[in-house]
Amino acid sequence: MFGVVFPNRSFPLDISTFAQIDTFHWVLDMNHFVGEEYDSIREVCIFLLNNFTLPPDKALAVYIQSPGSHFLFCGAVMVSRPSAVLSLPWPEPGSNAAQLQLTAPEVPPLSAKIGVSVEDLAALPSLDVAAEKKIERLALKVGENLFNFMQSFCGVDGSKLVVPMDILDRWFKKFQERAKRDPEYLKGFAL
Repeated sequence: MFGVVFPNRSFPLDISTFAQIDTFHWVLDMNHFVGEEYDSIREVCIFLLNNFTLPPDKALAVYIQSPGSHFLFCGAVMVSRPSAVLSLPWPEPGSNAAQLQLTAPEVPPLSAKIGVSVEDLAALPSLDVAAEKKIERLALKVGENLFNFMQSFCGVDGSKLVVPMDILDRWFKKFQERAKRDPEYLKGFAL
C-alpha cells in the first residue's frame, strides 16, 4: 500500500514495519527505530506503491506524536501526489496540540509515533501546512540569530537596551558571509 524512507537514516520501510490499528490506521513506534532520539528525525518520505491506488477522493495522511502529546498533521499523499517529503515538527513532549488520537485515549503514549491513516481528501487541512510551519520556524530561527547577535553588542540605559546604529548591517553582512562560506549553514535554519 505505502512505504516510507527517512532520508539519510533508513532503507525503504514498507507497511509491515507499522502496527496496523484498524483497516485505515497504522502506527510506527519510533522507539523501535531510533529510541529516544526520535526528534533527530526531521523528515520522512512517504510514497504509494505501484500496485496500490487510492480512490481519487482519499489520501494517506501522516501524523506525528511525541510522548504525552496528541497527533499532529504533517501532510499527505494521494493519487495526484503519490509521494512527498514531509517535515516532522515534533511537538514538545506532553503538549496538548490536539489533532487526532489513533490509540485508546486513556493510554498515554510512552514513545514517539508516526501515524498514517486513510482519510477523505476534503477533510484534511491544507497540504501547505507543513510548508507554512517550515517558513515560520525559519523566520523564528533567523530572528533568534539576530537577537543573539544584537545582544552581544548592547548596553543598558535605564530600562532600554542600546545597540550601535549599524548593528543590522553588521549582522546581515556576517549572515551573508557565513552562508556563502558554508552551504549547510542555511539548512540548519530550515529544520
